Amino acid sequence: MKNAIVTGGGGGLGKSICTELSKNGYAVAVLDLKIKDAQRTSEGLENASAYAVDVRDHSSVIEFYKNYGKAPELIVNNAGIARFNKLLDQKIKDFEDVIQTNLIGSFIFASEGVRLMIKEAKKGSIINITSIHSVSPGIGVGAYSPAKAGLASLTKLMALEWGEFGIRVNAIAPGFIDSGMSKPFFENPKIRELRGKAVPLQRLGTSEDIAKTVLYLSSDAASYVNANEIIVDGGVIHSVLMHLPRE
Repeated sequence: MKNAIVTGGGGGLGKSICTELSKNGYAVAVLDLKIKDAQRTSEGLENASAYAVDVRDHSSVIEFYKNYGKAPELIVNNAGIARFNKLLDQKIKDFEDVIQTNLIGSFIFASEGVRLMIKEAKKGSIINITSIHSVSPGIGVGAYSPAKAGLASLTKLMALEWGEFGIRVNAIAPGFIDSGMSKPFFENPKIRELRGKAVPLQRLGTSEDIAKTVLYLSSDAASYVNANEIIVDGGVIHSVLMHLPRE
C-alpha cells in the first residue's frame, strides 16, 4: 500500500483529496493545524491517521516525520490561508502570515519529506496546490496571489533539482471551486450564478475535480509529467475574450 501525506486535510479541498486517495488504495496521513479537524477527516476513511502539524514551524515538521517513520510515496502541499484585502489596506502581519504558510510552509514540509524519499525510496511525487491567482491575480487578494505565484515557481525549481532522484513535482491551480475558503463566497446566490455563467463549462468546480487531478498526477499515468502547473478552472482563466463584444 502506498503512503500519502496531505497537509491542510481537515476540510474543503484537503478532505476530498484525502478521501479520493484513500478510495484508491493509499494509506493517508491527514495533517492539519487543528487535530480535531484532521481527525474528522481521517475517521471516515480506511487506513487514515490524523496528525496536528504546523507547516510554518520547522521543528513541528521534523517531529512529524520522526513519528511518521517512513518515506511517503506522495506529498500534497494543500495547507494554505488567505487574508484578503487591497494592498494599501493590508496589514503587514497578515501579508507575512500568508507568505509564511502558503509558500515557506510548503517549502519546509516538502524539503523535509523529500530527504526521506531520496534516502529510502529514490522515487516519489509532490503536488503543490496553487491557485489561478498564481497565474492572474485578482484585486483585493493581498499576499495570496504572490504566495501562490511563488509556490508555482518553487514547484518548477523542486522538479528540476529533485528529478534526478526519481521525484516528480507538479502543481494544481484550482479556480472557481465551490469548496474550502471559497465556499462562503459562493453562498451568495447572485455571485454563484454570475461566476458559474462566466465559466466556459457553465458550472463551478468541485473539490472532487481537484482530488481527481491529484490522483492522476500521483499515478503511473503521469509518470513523465514533471514541473507543470495544471490549471483546473473549467477554462475561465482563458475566457476574457468570450465575454467581450466583437462589434
